[in-house]
Amino acid sequence: MNKNIKLAVAGAVLALSASANAGIVIPAGDWTLDVNGNVNAFASWHKADHSATVTGGLATKKDTLSEDAGQNINTGLLPTWLGFTGTTRQNDTDVTFNISMQPGVSDNGATGDFGTTAFRTSYVSFGDKSWGSIKLGKDLGIFASDAILSDMTLLGVGGGLASQSGANTTLGGIGSGYIYAAWKGQVAYTTPNFNGFQATVAITNPNQGNTIGTGGLTGLAGSNLYGTVNQDRFGLEGKASYAFNADNFSGKLWVGGASYKVKGTTSADGAGTAHEYTATAADMGANLNAGNAGLTAYYYTGEGAGTTLFLGNGYNTTYGKRDSDGGYVQATYVLPTKTKFGVAFGRSNLDRAAGEGTSALVKSNERLTVGLYHPLTKHLNLVAEYNDMESKAHDGAKNSAASGSLGAILFF
Repeated sequence: MNKNIKLAVAGAVLALSASANAGIVIPAGDWTLDVNGNVNAFASWHKADHSATVTGGLATKKDTLSEDAGQNINTGLLPTWLGFTGTTRQNDTDVTFNISMQPGVSDNGATGDFGTTAFRTSYVSFGDKSWGSIKLGKDLGIFASDAILSDMTLLGVGGGLASQSGANTTLGGIGSGYIYAAWKGQVAYTTPNFNGFQATVAITNPNQGNTIGTGGLTGLAGSNLYGTVNQDRFGLEGKASYAFNADNFSGKLWVGGASYKVKGTTSADGAGTAHEYTATAADMGANLNAGNAGLTAYYYTGEGAGTTLFLGNGYNTTYGKRDSDGGYVQATYVLPTKTKFGVAFGRSNLDRAAGEGTSALVKSNERLTVGLYHPLTKHLNLVAEYNDMESKAHDGAKNSAASGSLGAILFF
């Protein structure tokens, strides 16, 4: 991935200021407006080998007619993005606002008008390099954000539920190497950059994802908590990182964590009983680059944090919290043609709660990805990927599937 593409990805995902990623820049009095984003689309196919029930499994399975093949045209892991960013400096303070929308390219409705547009960011931030910055609004979560930003499938499709035509985005390595950082209402403080060292702490909307069971991706409901009750505290997320660049060698090291006091009602007992627990998670990772070669390694662990989506299947209303862990390794190399070749292996594990019996609950989601990413122009990348996915349940059932995709992603 060349420097321009890296900046475009950072701008599209985190909606950074125009100084980090200049799109279409418009001077407007005291303000500088930046219209930025990307457009991408992929044709994908998959072939499933089994038709087992794995609750929370991400590998595609055969359909109800036992057909094992499927195709779709869809947006990739990185949503198509249209962002509006404004920056100014007044009274020795840098001020930024961002509002964005993410229209997908696939919908199975008769009119094609439903379920394909999201609004993932809306925030204001202010600060100065001498004391840091404060962000208020909705943006990508802090915990696990570096995991998804370092994932090579951010430019492509990745594995998991390859046949889910109509989704706003695909999963990439979400659920097979890391938990989704998600887009969260937050108040966050980021320190100044101390020669590469930087930290961010945030309070977030409580109970992120506690209504997963009422919608979202098929098979991820499990024994989540339903409903909303009064919350005792905000969610807490934070991370610390060190970035360096010397000659032909650069990289980033990071650690992070999250804590949520989960409180919700459950429909499992039919009595609306309130269940309450604390979900915690921690992660660490490294991204290293030397010349044309790159290496990424990531690991996370959690108690009650679940898998794939934060809190997804993380709690059994009878037996309590489930532990989880996982990670991925990824190696890339830029060929003389400027095409980046990459190989990644990721796995996410979910344990049973203490005393919980054997069931169809997912035990692991495992993914192998091989990809080619070619910069046809400064802003346009052609992408080809192959994925092999396997989902196993605690009762021994499993699904496995192979998938491939071809497409392009344009940044502006």
